[in-house]
Amino acid sequence: MNTGLNLPPKVTERAFARLAEINEGRPARPLRVAVAGGGCSGFQYDIRLDEAAEDDLVLSGAGQTVVVDPVSLPFLAGATIDFADELIGARFTIDNPNASASCGCGTSFSI
Repeated sequence: MNTGLNLPPKVTERAFARLAEINEGRPARPLRVAVAGGGCSGFQYDIRLDEAAEDDLVLSGAGQTVVVDPVSLPFLAGATIDFADELIGARFTIDNPNASASCGCGTSFSI
């Protein structure tokens, strides 16, 4: 893993803008980005609206919040959290420099 750099993940303006659209008209909820065991490549991303925990890394922009738990943080060091609207669908994506391989759908990876 590329943890020697200890760079926090980054969130693009496009991802914050999409989160603002999702939260529009209701109390804003943070987007949680986590890593869990499983998936076709060994690890999988868990991306969902959630509440922030006391020990989360909090990334803020455009009035929105993305949170990452301390266990997932080393797996996401230097990663970029983005939003893509493509032919295969609209979704939050993660460009992870720590991943040595990933599946075609982009939700699981190996290190």
